[in-house]
Amino acid sequence: MFYKEINFKNAEIGRIPKEWEVVKLGNVLVLKNGERPNLSEEGLFPVYGANGVMGYTKENLVDNDFTIIIGRVGASGEVHLGTGKIWVSDNAIYSEKYDKQKVYQPFIYHLLKFKQLKRFATKTTHPIITQSFLKSLKIPLPPLEEQQKIAHVLMSIDKAIEVVDEAIAKAERIKKGLMQELLTKGIGHREFKKVEFDGFKVEIPKEWEVVRLGDKRIARIRGNKSITNVENAAFIPMELIPDSSVYVRYEIRNLKEIKSSNYCEAGDLLLAKITPCFENGKQGIVPEDIPNGFAFTTTEAFPIVCEGIDRLFLFYILKHPKFRKALERSMSGTTGRQRVPKKAVENLLIPLPPLEEQQKIAEILSKWDEVIEMKKAKKDKLERMKKKVMELLLTGKVRVK
Repeated sequence: MFYKEINFKNAEIGRIPKEWEVVKLGNVLVLKNGERPNLSEEGLFPVYGANGVMGYTKENLVDNDFTIIIGRVGASGEVHLGTGKIWVSDNAIYSEKYDKQKVYQPFIYHLLKFKQLKRFATKTTHPIITQSFLKSLKIPLPPLEEQQKIAHVLMSIDKAIEVVDEAIAKAERIKKGLMQELLTKGIGHREFKKVEFDGFKVEIPKEWEVVRLGDKRIARIRGNKSITNVENAAFIPMELIPDSSVYVRYEIRNLKEIKSSNYCEAGDLLLAKITPCFENGKQGIVPEDIPNGFAFTTTEAFPIVCEGIDRLFLFYILKHPKFRKALERSMSGTTGRQRVPKKAVENLLIPLPPLEEQQKIAEILSKWDEVIEMKKAKKDKLERMKKKVMELLLTGKVRVK
């Protein structure tokens, strides 16, 4: 199906296969600015803006088999592909007509995605992509049949990614439902009692306790500690504390490079305290295989030591929307620099099942996390593959028979 190209010619945009042309985008597409839509809850036709579908309307602006939509302001340079009857908002530019004998629009769509048009947006307070720039943009153009075949390959990969996305979303919905059920109802209980946590009431099993997270029997926030007997150490910056997986990642730094930090050890649960990291769900467990058994992390995270509670169970409690909301209400500080106070974490009321049940609950939820991680790894692999395939096919280095 594919073969490596060896016959190239030098063109003004670089080397391209001999059979390919160089054309201006405005010579093969009729480009127009979108118009302000009348959004409607009962609308049938999708409204595309710079960021993609933004709502629906009862009217359509264009009716083509395919329409290319390019972000003009806001998400300037973002590219989308509409089908059938659609409306295009005034913050985007769209292909009203095109030369059907010359171009296949899904090919142009992938080509423009590959070019990363946002690089060409004006360097102003509100970056913009203009019609005049797009019309004069020079692009390589293979023969029509080859365009169709290239687009078919890339759209097949897009479809595979879409299927994986749907599977991830389904797994996340199941996990969310299980969290809501298991973290307050437990496993196999018949008798319940009404209790009040911070800002909400709920029924929990009769034999469960209600405790404060900072109770010395339960958990504590680790104090800082200086280390001087090593040259290099693991460091966990905020960007390596996850918002959707269980364990943090780390990098190795020279001890002299680590200026301001908190000390933590293998098994500690790191909880981000600053906005927006806290609201985004950033938290994670320090892995057991961390070098020397300890690490340093950002001062914007609390290292929590679990004493009488399963660390994975506590991890999921702190992921539960209602307990997280209770901590969010406690945040203080200036706008943009608000933080969860240490006292709020220590005073947080949480349910405490028997240890064996904690472990069973954590095991069930962690299995779903493993499923989600596997599917995300599959998506990453597909996206890397697509990037490589785009680079080969859209430059003509590899041709489609």
